[in-house]
Amino acid sequence: MQLFLNKIDMEIEKVRTIFGRTAPEEGYLVGYGAIIKNYNLKTPVPNKLALIIKRPGRSENGEWILFGPSYKPENQLYNQLVFALKYEGINLHLFKVLFEWIDKKELETMLRKEPTSQYSRRIWFLYEWLMEHKLNLPDLAVRDYFDLVDPKLQYSITPINSKRHGIKNNLPGTRYFCPLISRTKKLETLILQNLSKKVKNSISLIQRDILLRASAFLLLEDSKASYAIEGERPPQNRAQRWGVAIGQAGRVPLSKEELIRLQQIVIEKPQFKMGYRDQEGFIGTHDRKTLDPIPSHISARHKDLDILMNGLIETHDKLITSDFDSILAATLIAFGFVFIHPFFDGNGRIHRYLVHHMIASMGFSEKGLVFPVSAVILERMDEYREVLESYSSPRLDLIDWTPAPDHNVQIHNETKDLYRFFDATKHAEFLYDCVLQTIDKNLPEEIDYLHKYDEMKYFIDNTFDMPGKTVSLLITFLNQRKGKLSKRALGKEFSNLTTKEVELIQKKYATIFNK
Repeated sequence: MQLFLNKIDMEIEKVRTIFGRTAPEEGYLVGYGAIIKNYNLKTPVPNKLALIIKRPGRSENGEWILFGPSYKPENQLYNQLVFALKYEGINLHLFKVLFEWIDKKELETMLRKEPTSQYSRRIWFLYEWLMEHKLNLPDLAVRDYFDLVDPKLQYSITPINSKRHGIKNNLPGTRYFCPLISRTKKLETLILQNLSKKVKNSISLIQRDILLRASAFLLLEDSKASYAIEGERPPQNRAQRWGVAIGQAGRVPLSKEELIRLQQIVIEKPQFKMGYRDQEGFIGTHDRKTLDPIPSHISARHKDLDILMNGLIETHDKLITSDFDSILAATLIAFGFVFIHPFFDGNGRIHRYLVHHMIASMGFSEKGLVFPVSAVILERMDEYREVLESYSSPRLDLIDWTPAPDHNVQIHNETKDLYRFFDATKHAEFLYDCVLQTIDKNLPEEIDYLHKYDEMKYFIDNTFDMPGKTVSLLITFLNQRKGKLSKRALGKEFSNLTTKEVELIQKKYATIFNK
């Protein structure tokens, strides 16, 4: 098997449009993009492609990383891999597909040329880590160790040394589940804000009773929003039950049994049996005439669920005892879960529950204080769909499926690596934005509302003779109509109020709530 990229004149191979993308200018495709194109590898195209252009220097432009002529690697597989590791980071799915395709002996020959190079070591380690068997290469007798993940390019974890390779394995997961997140200017800016410290400082200034009331309200709102995202409007008691479960996030270790317990809370009247699926699954619609599936997302094969979910739980256990950023950890586990889609129903709500579970488990804030992530997601549904589709759409073409007799999908190829190894950068940026909004907007607004509510209640209690429930109802009605009572309310619940009393109440409301 040929190890080298096709021996062609790179002038002829200049590209402007490739993989359905148009570059800002013409140039040579290099790194992972060149490897995918030349070997026709069945792997998702990276979020950003590397291109050698005429202008010197290095810059980014949307989906492209642009490099000057001096960066151009030699047109051989090893050199392209070195370039990719140096400037694009680690792409685990691509490496797995490449290692399955390449001849083992030729790979050994390639690595023997520069056995102590950090890039040869990293490729060697990745082969043995991903493929779970050794190459015919002797252990290195070296004292120096190189990071496997370049922390300048991707987020990593406290490493474990591999003496055989002279490599520090700092991957934030296991070989059975390990998504990666690239460092971006946006994520760096958000992480530097230290939102955990920010929220803890803010909370310390809030009266305990106010904080508890705000948290109780946000719990219920988050529960209702999580159902609303799925197009459901559950009865109040069901929403409250799920809100209680959210409030307990982080208190019980994650396990298959715990996930099934959560599913039983979410699903009141299950149409299917509870627990992991025993059939394939997809998200989408059906053709109106043939009833054939039209998927927007195809779930992991049911026979792979145990190995995938065990891998996810192992990575979860690894992350919660690490110094990995808690929002990034929540991204890996929560989005990994929803892409695997292990249940017939309830996946979306448990996916969002896992965000709460991770940030609570990793001490982002005190347990019981809920950030209404689902409520924020509901406000940003277009963005949410976009980040979900950024994972699902590129993988549909890599899954060999046909319609099943029961109008489900039949999957004919191995797919589990698509769910183990993916780039979660876009998902991390989205989730960080949602958490930031809860801290900067939703939580302060609820605290502010409660202070104003108490002030308004104090006024009514000391001015009128009303039962507590009536006072609460009065303020609620005023909120619904921007400080004005409806004719229906004046003719029914508050028919005993005089015109002057109504004017006084509405004026006081405007004074308090329009501060």
